[in-house]
Amino acid sequence: MTQSLETLKKYWKHDSFRPLQEEIIQSALSGKSSLVLLPTGGGKSICYQLPSLILEGTCIVISPLIALIEDQVSQLEKKGIKALALTSKLSKDETITAFDNLKYGSYKFLYLSPEKFDQPLIQDKIRELSIALIAIDEAHCISEWGHDFRPSYLKLKKLLEIHPYAPCMALTATATSNVLKDISEQLGLEQPAVFKKSFNRKNLSYSVIRTENIPQKLGQIVNKLKEPSIIYTNSRKETKDIAASLSAQGIACSFYHGGMSVDAKSDSYSKWMSEETPIMVATNAFGMGIDKSNVRAVIHTQIPSSLENYMQEAGRAGRDEKEAYALLLFNNSTIYTTKERFEKNTPDFEYVSFVYNKLNQYYKIALGEQPDHSERFQLQEFCFAYGLKILPTYNALKVLEREDVIYLDDNFQKRSTVKFEISNKALLHYLKENRDDAELIQLILRTYGGIFDHETVIDEFKLSQKLKVSKERIIEQLEDLSTRNYMLYDYHNNASRIQFLKIREDRYTMSSISKNLSSQNEHKKNKLNEVIRFVQEETKCRRNMLLKYFGENSKTECGICDVCRKKEQSKIPTSEIAPQILKLLGHKQWSSQELVASLNFSDEAIIKTLQTLLDNNKIELTLQNTYKIKNS
Repeated sequence: MTQSLETLKKYWKHDSFRPLQEEIIQSALSGKSSLVLLPTGGGKSICYQLPSLILEGTCIVISPLIALIEDQVSQLEKKGIKALALTSKLSKDETITAFDNLKYGSYKFLYLSPEKFDQPLIQDKIRELSIALIAIDEAHCISEWGHDFRPSYLKLKKLLEIHPYAPCMALTATATSNVLKDISEQLGLEQPAVFKKSFNRKNLSYSVIRTENIPQKLGQIVNKLKEPSIIYTNSRKETKDIAASLSAQGIACSFYHGGMSVDAKSDSYSKWMSEETPIMVATNAFGMGIDKSNVRAVIHTQIPSSLENYMQEAGRAGRDEKEAYALLLFNNSTIYTTKERFEKNTPDFEYVSFVYNKLNQYYKIALGEQPDHSERFQLQEFCFAYGLKILPTYNALKVLEREDVIYLDDNFQKRSTVKFEISNKALLHYLKENRDDAELIQLILRTYGGIFDHETVIDEFKLSQKLKVSKERIIEQLEDLSTRNYMLYDYHNNASRIQFLKIREDRYTMSSISKNLSSQNEHKKNKLNEVIRFVQEETKCRRNMLLKYFGENSKTECGICDVCRKKEQSKIPTSEIAPQILKLLGHKQWSSQELVASLNFSDEAIIKTLQTLLDNNKIELTLQNTYKIKNS
């Protein structure tokens, strides 16, 4: 038995490797750098974790999400493997202690974000370590032509320069051949080994369903499935609305989005994992790091921003290699709103220039000046001062950051939470006795739901604007209520720090980023148009379209996507479907939607058969838009 297989059995309790894993591990053990493209659920983490346990030294893992970092460290610790996560929670002294543990405490893994690596102290401390392997997860973020480009990833080449003899493993689940080439060039990898697993998931059926009533169609699908599934929506509001609609139909479900508190997210996730609520309605904040093999369906009620995102999300279904479904519901309205949302939230050169000028005005920076220190920055306060919308402004700031005009820390992502510790009845009594707090408490009750059940994310600045008092006064009131045990209030100061990296030279500074911004926006628009083409296509095999996009060609149609099934069903004579329709109508009147939901034929085949039965005077359409057998 090889050392790799022994390590796999010892820590992961598996008897064999998945496809390509052993080859990737052997490449790392031989000291060779590699590019690894394994679709979602392909077992990427083992590829760098296992060889690092065999090699001498520490494995540095770069990962984009703090939640994913913490989950990975937790999973390693459960296996008895020492791992550390460098996050913003650690003070400078705690960070120095962490590096001492890495040097002298037999810790095998150091997880951190690319933004964290960019700090001089971190780089100095990494120089002192003995490094076994450098693993860069979600490596498509390095490429400007990837679907989720992050400027901070471009600085990771310095990590490879600090430790030039350590092998590097760049991993991603979704990347085209051009993106893989760009990853290699950006990192400066010389002739890396390339490992690519086919995107062909033979157990996964892709279906695009045009429907004017998405909520109704969704209910029909979920009622048929009744197994663990994920429903992806476009907004936080939609997750709650759809979850409420499904719950009203007796379907056990949870919802999940980025604005929820840590406890609320954990509760939703736990209930879904245990299948107490087998249906999860979520934004794309839910997904990375999910380890659930029996997800039977992933359903999109919105159009993803790229085919890479779609494949990554859809690929969370059927990891147990049993029959699974990727369903996308759409209509002309969803296409229109998708395009409109893209235009509204993608800042053009004029808007980025406008935001840059307002920043200089906000901090009173004159032409030719550059502050030598960072400044406090609160996104909502800045937007409120100039009447700006938050999302396009945030995107404009990220463009300025990408172009090294400014630097923003990630503190704005932190949110305060509250939860009432007393009953609704006791709270009403309190309001009668304490008029000073009544207005604030009533506003909180009107604005936020579930506040008696779990910790709920709030925004003190928004509350202060509605009540026309200072934010400090809101915080003071909430802290007082918390001290007196009427509520749990966990305050987070979400003020970021902003640093200006260039001297203010408006025309020169902005003209230097114009070409890059236009190119990036055009690239994002092209990716969105690829998804829309995929959605609107009605003649080509879905799986083959996706494979072609990722550089694979297949002449064999899958036979199980909606397009392939329609081709097969078109061959079914109406004489085969008609008896089943007549049998159902013999008991009661049915609408076309009810018949479609009950019969195992395509919508088109059923509608075509209904028309044939109408033409032959076998059935008739009632005033209630239902069908019934025609009396002779």
